[in-house]
Amino acid sequence: MSDFEKAAKDAVEAAANSQQLALIAAMLQAQQHTQQQPPAPAPAAPSSGGSTVKWLVIGGGAAVGAPLFLITLAVTAMTIAVTAVALTFCVLVVYGVWKDIRKTN
Repeated sequence: MSDFEKAAKDAVEAAANSQQLALIAAMLQAQQHTQQQPPAPAPAAPSSGGSTVKWLVIGGGAAVGAPLFLITLAVTAMTIAVTAVALTFCVLVVYGVWKDIRKTN
């Protein structure tokens, strides 16, 4: 397994751990929030602001999504590079065959 593959595997594991930690933190925050406050009366108008838990989940999603995006970008770049090398090799082989055919005629 190459260093790049090991690094990609470690990054995926770290992203999964980050996502789990973000979900645990959001759940603990929600539990603390519900245990500390007495039941509030029904609001007269719907509130337009977001809760802390919502923003923790959004932040956790961004913290997990950014590394996954970078890993995907790196894998895509490597795929393009390998494809370019393979295509170049194929073109050189076909050119050599074409040159040999032209010599025999």
